[in-house]
Amino acid sequence: MNPIELAIAFVDGSREEVSCIAADLIAFETKFDLSVARLQKEVRFTHLAFLGYAALKRTGKTSDEFEVWAQSVAGVEEVAAKK
Repeated sequence: MNPIELAIAFVDGSREEVSCIAADLIAFETKFDLSVARLQKEVRFTHLAFLGYAALKRTGKTSDEFEVWAQSVAGVEEVAAKK
């Protein structure tokens, strides 16, 4: 599976683009006991938010727990892969 590219908009107006790699996808599957392949059929905002969170936590851009971090998020959307 290819990385999943996400753009995260925060309530303070800032924005982060992340590339969710294998470690983030594994964290997702562990937390939700759900294959990331199912996201193509049944996308939930919580799932996208968690993937973005996992990428930011992995890269050291947040140390908050997911529920605390989510309070700072205005939106999350999938974006085209960078070339």
